[in-house]
Amino acid sequence: MAQMTMIQAITDAMRNELKNDEKVLVFGEDVGLNGGVFRATEGLQKEFGEERVFDTPLAESGIGGLSAGLSVTGFRSVMEIQFFGFVFETFDAIAAQMARMRYRSGGTYHAPVTIRSPFGGGVKTPELHADSLEGLMAQSPGIKVVIPSTPYDAKGLLISAIRDNDPVVFLEHMKLYRSFREEVPEEEYTLPLGKADVKREGSDITIVTYGAMVHTSLKAADELEKDGISAEVIDLRTVSPIDIDTIIESVEKTNRAIVVQEAQKQAGVAASVVAEINDRAILSLEAPVLRVTAPDTVFPFATAEDIWLPSSKDVVSRAKEVINF
Repeated sequence: MAQMTMIQAITDAMRNELKNDEKVLVFGEDVGLNGGVFRATEGLQKEFGEERVFDTPLAESGIGGLSAGLSVTGFRSVMEIQFFGFVFETFDAIAAQMARMRYRSGGTYHAPVTIRSPFGGGVKTPELHADSLEGLMAQSPGIKVVIPSTPYDAKGLLISAIRDNDPVVFLEHMKLYRSFREEVPEEEYTLPLGKADVKREGSDITIVTYGAMVHTSLKAADELEKDGISAEVIDLRTVSPIDIDTIIESVEKTNRAIVVQEAQKQAGVAASVVAEINDRAILSLEAPVLRVTAPDTVFPFATAEDIWLPSSKDVVSRAKEVINF
């Protein structure tokens, strides 16, 4: 075991797959010699050469098109969108080409492409850099969407993503890149895509969340415990497909739930989670399922960011509202 930050775990996962499979390619804007804007690919070009880890022009549409083309010739692309707010430039390649590749070819071709990208608030980035756009991807059939919250999860999920035969959007919250370390195996391991993880067990209320909001929710659970409320915290890890079974099992135990996301109320996947709970476990509920989200506005400038983002106080308040219903 080694103590790793999330960015180190992500680098380690790519290094592992570059070693394991000569068909794995890593490319994007400044990912070569510079090692990427957050140094996620630092040292990989030197280790594996310019033909396998290389820079592209500053054109997301070109990066996506290249990935789609390479996929039908047997390569596994790990493409980086430098910030996920720029995904609109390559949305056609992802949702209209990669996502449909296996279906439209009758299983003849696949699109084993991993789309890595940083996102998320709390670090005072410029406009378009922090946007939570996972909902756009989750609502596009044929695409898996993964959002890890810990270094351990990040490595195991990224290796699984690279090995998957269909496109996987792998979103990395910028605030978590270097915020803490934890033990991560140095050898390879995988974690299943589409499987949630219970980060904290509880008996009074279920908190369903993902990304940086996992840590916000865990902090809120600590506060709730002081008031005698036992909160179970579920980290979705994959927001498409969503592990409904784990959520329902928890809700049937606690009989209450809230869903927490950083994205705006109209965005993200919280509404889908609430709908699934209502569809499958409404008779187990003793209160409505409520949400904690950002407001339905564009992501604000840095000076207003801390006010705009959901906080642990917001989670505690919403949880108590459900408990006291």
